[in-house]
Amino acid sequence: MKKALLGLVAVGSSLVVVACGDDETTTTSIDTESTIDTEAPTTSSDAQLGDIVAVASQAGSFETLVKALDAAGLVETLQGEGPFTVFAPTDEAFAALPAGVLDKLLLPENDDDLLKILKYHVISGEVLAADVVAGEVRTVEGQNVVLSTEGGVQVNGANVVTADVMASNGVIHVIDAVILPPDVDLSAL
Repeated sequence: MKKALLGLVAVGSSLVVVACGDDETTTTSIDTESTIDTEAPTTSSDAQLGDIVAVASQAGSFETLVKALDAAGLVETLQGEGPFTVFAPTDEAFAALPAGVLDKLLLPENDDDLLKILKYHVISGEVLAADVVAGEVRTVEGQNVVLSTEGGVQVNGANVVTADVMASNGVIHVIDAVILPPDVDLSAL
């Protein structure tokens, strides 16, 4: 379980890095009334953590996510600086997609859709579960996700099953479903 969480953290942070490349302090608007300062603190323990991709690769429960990051050309980008918050789907979450969809997403002709989906799982800044406020927040893909805190943290209806998995370049929240941008139609693949 610990390996799986570490792997998820690595993958999630990697997704965030792809979308945001600067290391300035950012403020992520969670709703119209509150904001979160997302500047990541630098501590000696941060240096001991691997980046999001490294953590995900070693976990064993995020093989599909790592494969998708590679297919989308995001691995190197996601090994960069953050901070980022990644909502990382498990292998089981990817397996729950309709039959054949994952194989189609991994084809070179569907790179744009795959990249859009992966970046939709990442927001700029480091937001811990305790800091989440219900409402909309913009992803690095450019569209908003809806966060909920009733009965635990959710993103677009997907449950955060493990929160606050730390990496050197951000935080990963493990989710039980793949979330899709509103303009991605899986049936059109």
